[in-house]
Order: sequence, then C-alpha cells, then structure tokens
Amino acid sequence: MTTTQMARAAYGATAGPIRTPRGTEYAAFQKITAQLQRGEVADAPFADRALAVHDNRQLWTILAADLAGADNALPQSLRAQLFYLAEFSILHGSKVLRDGASVVPLIDINMAVMRGLSGGRTAP
Repeated sequence: MTTTQMARAAYGATAGPIRTPRGTEYAAFQKITAQLQRGEVADAPFADRALAVHDNRQLWTILAADLAGADNALPQSLRAQLFYLAEFSILHGSKVLRDGASVVPLIDINMAVMRGLSGGRTAP
C-alpha cells in the first residue's frame, strides 16, 4: 500500500457530508424530534421522555439566543414568531415533565420548523 493510499484509508473514513447552517439546524431538529417521538410511546421509560424534552429545551434555548442576537439576518417578524415558538416549547416541556402533558405539540412545532428549513419540500 502506498503512502497516498494509506492516507486516504486513514482520513477518508472520517470525512462526512458538508452541511449548510440550515442543514445543520434541520439535522438537529430531526434528531430531537425522533427522540420525542420515541418518548411519546405509551410504554417508553420516563427517563427517555425526560431526556428528549431536555434536549428539545436546549435546542430551543440555543435558537432563542441566536434569534435575539443583533447579527441574526432573519426578518424581524420571523424572528419574533420563532422566538414565541421557543418560549412555548420551553414552557410546554416543563409541563410535560411536571404534569405529564403530551409531547405531541413539541413534535408538531419541530416538524413545522423542519418543513420551513427544507423549503416545505420534505416531510420526515
């Protein structure tokens, strides 16, 4: 095996797809929404649901901080709408953990954001 072949073998496996910021956001929402869906199953352990809600709240907290930043390029009206969704998602997550509320509204919101990020072309 030549040096070039050895380098390709060593480094080629770690090369992953290059994502746009929008693609990265979509992937994060997709992963956490799948967690929420698994946590919604009737016989799912509470720990799974709690972790999914925690991860969802972290995602929305990060998104809210970005939306509040002066360098966010989204139109002000869209920023306000997304910030409201962040606030709702964080508060509803508390109700899920404290009162046993359904995670379905969180799933629905995340799916709507995913449709927006994908241009409405894809539904997971």
